Amino acid sequence: MEKIRPVSDLVDYPSTPWRYLYWLTRSQAGRVARGTVLGTAWMVMLPVPPLMLAFAVDDGLRRGSMGRVVLWAVLILVTGIAIAAVAILRHRTMTRIRTEAALQTIDAAIAQSVRLGASLTKRTTAGEVVAVGVGDAWIIGRSLTITGPGVGAVLGYAVIAVLLMRISVVLALIIVVGLPILLLALGPLLGRVRIRVSDYRDAQELLSTRMVDIVSGLRVLDSLGGKSLFGERFVGESLTVERTGTRLARSESLVQAIAIGLPALFLASVVWIAAHLSAEGALTVGDLVAVYGYLIVAVVPISSFIESAKDLNQALVAAGRVVDFLGHSPDQRGRVTPTDTAFVLEDPESNLRVKSGEFAVVAGGDRGAISAAIDRLGGVVASDATWNGRRLMEFDRHALRSRVVVLDDDAFLFQGSAREVVSSGRTVDRARLDAVASASGFDEVLRGLTGGWDAEILSRGANLSGGQCQRLRLAQALALEPEVLIALDPLSAVDAITEAQVAQRVRESRRGSTSVIATTSIAVLGLADIVHFVEGSRVVASGSHVDLMRQESRYRRLVSRDSGDDSSDAAAYEVRA
Repeated sequence: MEKIRPVSDLVDYPSTPWRYLYWLTRSQAGRVARGTVLGTAWMVMLPVPPLMLAFAVDDGLRRGSMGRVVLWAVLILVTGIAIAAVAILRHRTMTRIRTEAALQTIDAAIAQSVRLGASLTKRTTAGEVVAVGVGDAWIIGRSLTITGPGVGAVLGYAVIAVLLMRISVVLALIIVVGLPILLLALGPLLGRVRIRVSDYRDAQELLSTRMVDIVSGLRVLDSLGGKSLFGERFVGESLTVERTGTRLARSESLVQAIAIGLPALFLASVVWIAAHLSAEGALTVGDLVAVYGYLIVAVVPISSFIESAKDLNQALVAAGRVVDFLGHSPDQRGRVTPTDTAFVLEDPESNLRVKSGEFAVVAGGDRGAISAAIDRLGGVVASDATWNGRRLMEFDRHALRSRVVVLDDDAFLFQGSAREVVSSGRTVDRARLDAVASASGFDEVLRGLTGGWDAEILSRGANLSGGQCQRLRLAQALALEPEVLIALDPLSAVDAITEAQVAQRVRESRRGSTSVIATTSIAVLGLADIVHFVEGSRVVASGSHVDLMRQESRYRRLVSRDSGDDSSDAAAYEVRA
């Protein structure tokens, strides 16, 4: 099998639609060459049966030689079989070319999504990524048909013109001049179709983005309401797609009508002229039969020209979208590898400071501000956050991620067995899996699943509750054994008793490592080595949970509110303590 360099190995992606299509063609040059040879051979062979039929008429029937007729009939049969065989090989090759080109575009989109990382959502929308992978990739792949039958159509049409030249110079000139006129007539219409395709693509992207938003937030919409509002927006955007699709269909139908009608009139006029020449004695009966056969065959290259032009037109729009997506640059990272065993992680923007080995908790009322601080401290987004005074942006992305794991409560859960999901595709022994399951509380979930570690987890954890998904994500993070674990409210969806048990187990399992947990749960706050109290977007106080409860009335109100405890004064807290 021909080896093709994967797009994910590229550093610089093609920068224009034409260059991108050229790169796809060049990346499978051997296969494209085979497709070109087979497509050309097929097109060139198509006029041969009409030529043989002319010889059968003039050399056999007119002379009354049945032997010659049978000979030409056998030759026509053999040629037909050869044409069919070449057609099968051509179709197989072109199918592989189209599929490979589409898959390479999908690979490029996946590689670029991974490359952009957390900056992906700042650069583009989910709908754009979906549209590139689902629609654009296959439109681009289909356009590579031009490398086979498209190239062959040129030579096939030239062969027909040469064969007609043998019969009549007038007929040959009509064929040679007629095709450019036909293509020129279609040119303006193809330009309009290209504009319509772009409009339709924009509407599809917007609708895909809306659909992704609705599906990903369906649980929230069910509990808080708002489904009707989003539903109305979805209906409105669906109607926009319908309208732009209708306009596109009108333009394409006009192109199709002209593409079918004009060649039919063109070929009919040639047949009419040939019939008159035959009636005048300028053409033999065999020549007339050959002319008719050639013109029937000429429909194939003419159709290939038109289809190739239309496919290329749409592919340039799709390739433009792909190139735009591939042109996005991620946040710039350095190549330094962090080697310090003792370190201090610091986010100057929020004044959040965490020492190695600490079990630190970040508490505050503004979840958005805390989430942003967590992302900066974990090096997920570009910032001035530091590791021992050196900006995280200077570190190699993979080296940093091997030491610092940020647990995202919205992280996508892929389908697979519980073992595969927790181990994230790595080899993790059973003892370690059992340990992380116990520490994360996922062992309780396993006991409720048929098959234990072999139980199937559906995509997005569809067969699990919100709390079970949280414990599964926590188990994934613990299985990575990160030196630094940063998590935003990882147990918010579980009951208080389970939360307290899991928090204690995580605390014990992470002893000696660094953990940063953002939460206002007393069950976790009481276990912290240090609590950082955030108000607004900055840390305003740090200390133990007990000290902050005694000294910070704002912290006390926050914790009492979230715990459901109405007692808020320091004396009441001291009595309970």
